Amino acid sequence: MSRGVLSKRTLALAWRTVKGRKGGFVAAFVAVLFGSAVITACGILLESSQRLVVPTERYQAADLVVGAPQALPVADDVDPRFGERATLAADRAGDIARVPGVRAAIADVNVPVSLVAADGQVLAGPDGNPALGHGWRSAALGPFVMRAGHAPTGPDEVVLDFALAERAGVTVGASVRLAVGSNTSTYRVTGIAGLPGGKLVRQSALFFTDDRARQLTGQPDRVDVIGVLAVPGVRADELASAIEAAVSGVVVYTGGARSEAEFLDIGSARSFISELSLAFGSSMVLVIMVVVASTLAFTVRHRLRELALLRAIGATPKQVLGMIAAETTVVGALGAVCGVIPGIGLSFLLRETFTLVGAIPGDFELSISPLPVLGAMVLCLIGARLGGWIAARRAARLRPVDALGEVAVEPPELGWLRLTVGVLLVPAGLAAAFVLPLVLPGDGAAESAALSAFLLIFAIALLGPRLLGGAVTVLGPWLNRRSGVSGFLATANAHANSRRLAAATTPLIMGITLAAGQLFSGTTASAAAQDQAVAGLRADYVVTSRSAGLSPEVVDVLRNVPGVSAVTPVVRTRTLATFTSEDSLQIRTYAAQGVTGDQLAETLDLGVLKGDVADLRGDTVALSRIAAGTLGAALGDTVDLRLGDGTPITPRVVALYERGLGLGDVTLPHDLVLEHTTDRLDFAVLVTAASGTDVGALGDALRSAARHLPTIQVDNRESFVAAQRDAVAGDSAVGLILNAVLLGYLAIAVVNTLVMATAARFREFALLQLVGATRRQVYAMMRSEARIIIVAAVLIGTLAAIPSLVGTSLGLTRTLIPSIPPLSYLGIVAVAALLGWAAIMCATRIAMRSQPVDAMGGRE
Repeated sequence: MSRGVLSKRTLALAWRTVKGRKGGFVAAFVAVLFGSAVITACGILLESSQRLVVPTERYQAADLVVGAPQALPVADDVDPRFGERATLAADRAGDIARVPGVRAAIADVNVPVSLVAADGQVLAGPDGNPALGHGWRSAALGPFVMRAGHAPTGPDEVVLDFALAERAGVTVGASVRLAVGSNTSTYRVTGIAGLPGGKLVRQSALFFTDDRARQLTGQPDRVDVIGVLAVPGVRADELASAIEAAVSGVVVYTGGARSEAEFLDIGSARSFISELSLAFGSSMVLVIMVVVASTLAFTVRHRLRELALLRAIGATPKQVLGMIAAETTVVGALGAVCGVIPGIGLSFLLRETFTLVGAIPGDFELSISPLPVLGAMVLCLIGARLGGWIAARRAARLRPVDALGEVAVEPPELGWLRLTVGVLLVPAGLAAAFVLPLVLPGDGAAESAALSAFLLIFAIALLGPRLLGGAVTVLGPWLNRRSGVSGFLATANAHANSRRLAAATTPLIMGITLAAGQLFSGTTASAAAQDQAVAGLRADYVVTSRSAGLSPEVVDVLRNVPGVSAVTPVVRTRTLATFTSEDSLQIRTYAAQGVTGDQLAETLDLGVLKGDVADLRGDTVALSRIAAGTLGAALGDTVDLRLGDGTPITPRVVALYERGLGLGDVTLPHDLVLEHTTDRLDFAVLVTAASGTDVGALGDALRSAARHLPTIQVDNRESFVAAQRDAVAGDSAVGLILNAVLLGYLAIAVVNTLVMATAARFREFALLQLVGATRRQVYAMMRSEARIIIVAAVLIGTLAAIPSLVGTSLGLTRTLIPSIPPLSYLGIVAVAALLGWAAIMCATRIAMRSQPVDAMGGRE
């Protein structure tokens, strides 16, 4: 080795060392292998999000597609997407048409349409996808060709794509009932059209006259996108640059990116997967480095006698460090390479799981190239080298005599720095859980509570020998009171080897703490959202739609029903809030709703803390306590928001309320939100009966009044609450999936560490047998020790998780009691016990395979 560079000779020697001591390096190899698999999967998802291409359907003939910006530009970060489609002014088509090289600029609109069959069945697109209406001129962008009939010429005529016509069983000349929102009209089918290359997969298409399509959008002066046909011979990329230079405020899509303008969920999926992969992948890199470092530290400790002898015959600390660096390079490279194939499999599993919970579209395809594979290998190799360096530093500095002494007897005391830091972390963790949630505003309260668990885990890792020593003193006699000699030996052995016991038990404690913290913080938030939705809903009936949504006119129909006291339309969207924190621009996405302020208290109780929701009109907003705290907004302040389509507003805060988890963190005037949604349809209408009105009779009256609107349905309160519950469940499902990956890796680390720590005690087991103990007694001793380890880990891990859960509950609901489902907690305990017991007892069997005499003379 020269100047820190590993030579071929050094690596060859390291390879021979690894082959000769396979048992000592298996644990490190396994840790790197599974770490490589996780990082490879994250890298594949990240690259796939950037290369995501879904075949365009209606814009196959368009050379370019021009749309409005669908994301908020953020420097050096992933641009947050708008939740609704941003539209363009209709006159932009003329501006684009005047750009040299443009043959035609055709505006397109999307109108959600449902076909109402004769039996009352509501037909949308294939596999639950939408059916969208367009102007006939946009058919040229397909290009759709007429298979039968002719183009629509009047406002009551329509052309269907052939797949929709086939499912509906209609032909040219037939009459069909089409529902746009809740309004149903009869149209005559003048033609059936299709694409030359096949049928539509992600949608169904209907074509009206251009004027009728614009009228149905409710915004005739706006268009969704503009398809561009180029003059023959003009290159698409050159024309795109010319359009961007000539027309401001537009985004030009070319090639495979045209589908992103056609399908909004493509861009949303790209943004979601990018943020997810970067955040989770970065976190996993740190976790993997810690696990690999702790695993290698175990390996180095079991080689102290060998390292001491090397030092005794003249090896310098630098040479010892170089030797271990070479060995970790070999093991890290092997593990990183072998983890690639499982990583590819994990990426497919994650894609299928995300699709199942609705986080990404079903046609999200993975893109597998050498780049994420090489990235994962490099990161794992760096992690292994860094872990090996951390693990070897102390061993390389020890004098030979001290190293040999530590092989025989563990150091009796912890270092003063380690002890001091560990002790200080305990009150810091408790303060983060119990004090900061009461002091910090907004999301910072719950985030500080989550920090508590990590601080306490670090404290446990530093104070492990002391904590485990105390646990053994208390638990040993109680757990093993009927175990006789084996129980006594287990307790005495645990006391004498508290460092080894703590190092083996810490991953198990970490797994229990993180599993409980992550799972039960989610159940606490979900339970609070459910309780708030139930407590906040005062309406007797909830009117919803079997199609895309409810037309705003439905409110007038329901308000005129006798016995109705209050009617509140609710429209849903997502808003982006921008604010300054510590001199940097921050962006948060919040679930938002639009409601009418008058009579809102009769249908929906937001739990108002300050102000009055009746003032919710014009340029105003009501914020939840958590959102207001995060944004630093008080009553009467203005906040910077972007509506669903990206339109910036600065509304004045007129009310602060408590029930943001269950009813949305941002509440805006109904008409303001509705105007800036993609479909301009309501999610639901809440109806409250007048005093003295028979509620059952009112339900019948509401259904009778809405009988001419076949797409709407009158439900009880539970439908609204269930929708809230499903929304929360969808948001938390992704978190549960990622936590499952993290905890799965920690479970591997737990088994890895316990197996290595137990199997390395083969000389101890052999010596016990040589002095008279039977194999059965040794097994009994290890069963007793396993009981101590598992019970201590469960108790300490639970105690470390409780403060963060209490702090999370304080931050979210201002109550001390988190929601902890007993069966879920018992499941965590059962898995921890199973992993710990199986790892210890299986490793004991492996360590006792050799005859005692052979084991005593064997190599470490």
